[in-house]
Amino acid sequence: MPLDDIRKKIDHLDQQLLDLLSDRADLVHEVGEIKKKEGLQIYAPDREDALLRRLAKMNSGRLPERSIIAIYREIMSAALALEDNLTVAYLGPEGTWTHQAAIKKFGHSIAYSPQPNFAEVFDQVARRKAHYGVVPIENSTEGAVSHTLDLFVDSHLQICAQILLRIDHCLLSSIDRDQITTLYSHPQVFGQCRNWILRNFPDVDLVEVSSTTKAAKLAHKNAASGAAALGGKLAAELNGLEVIEESIQDRATNTTRFLVIGEKTCPATGNDRTSILFSIHDRPGSLVNALKAFDKLNVNMSKIESRPSKQRDWEYIFYVDLAGHCTDKPVADALLELEKHCSLVKIFGSYPDIRA
Repeated sequence: MPLDDIRKKIDHLDQQLLDLLSDRADLVHEVGEIKKKEGLQIYAPDREDALLRRLAKMNSGRLPERSIIAIYREIMSAALALEDNLTVAYLGPEGTWTHQAAIKKFGHSIAYSPQPNFAEVFDQVARRKAHYGVVPIENSTEGAVSHTLDLFVDSHLQICAQILLRIDHCLLSSIDRDQITTLYSHPQVFGQCRNWILRNFPDVDLVEVSSTTKAAKLAHKNAASGAAALGGKLAAELNGLEVIEESIQDRATNTTRFLVIGEKTCPATGNDRTSILFSIHDRPGSLVNALKAFDKLNVNMSKIESRPSKQRDWEYIFYVDLAGHCTDKPVADALLELEKHCSLVKIFGSYPDIRA
């Protein structure tokens, strides 16, 4: 077929796609109006998860699954943006890993609100200045993000989704490698790149800052003094730095798990995770008896962390992730059994256990 004819066919298909996208947006808007009347959340991670899995199964064309998901992520993002200017708060500034995680979940079309710390992300959602918030909860190398865990104790907010983001740290600089005398980055990044730093820059000064974006800004500002930064490609792009070396983290599979927080949790999908906290009575055997509740009802614990209660010395709160939804009978029964051995049990939320 001649090139001009192929291009005409493409133009015709583009017009059809635009018409179909417009029709889809109209229907999504109708759904949004119904949700408002019934007091339901505009964002539905359970529906999103089911849609993406269904599209992956339906796909039989040349486009790979990741491309189909990326395209539909932006289609859904554009539809969400039509509903009351949907806003998502995140740990800023622009270009942080949390910002990238938020974009991975919500796409580029919605409004984003960068916040200076974890507490402000929670506060923005609690005061309804943002519809949702995105916060990191744990890293595969460095473990739990304790600040996030602590904020859940006194918050009424619920987890409605999770995001897994592959973290590829880079050396960012506008000067030659042999001129670098100072490295700026977030303390978690220094921890995740510890061995690389010892091998490559054992004598440089390490300066901890609040975010990789701030590190990149300082590296650009202080380049003449030998400054560089450790962070992501987006931070380099936003701050006029070059990527000198990619993927410098000590573990190639370095991944951070982020949570989406809102006012309501997510309905059951059949593949869910439930996050809770509990505090035990101060008597012998309390922790063992509490954990037996999950073993007795065959409920798998995928994670457990302990944190000081900050109310009494040597008193601890335990954070646990369970396989299943809080409305599933085994999980619900296990939580009832758990309450018999605890002074406090609190459910943070149930949400799709997405691993990609």
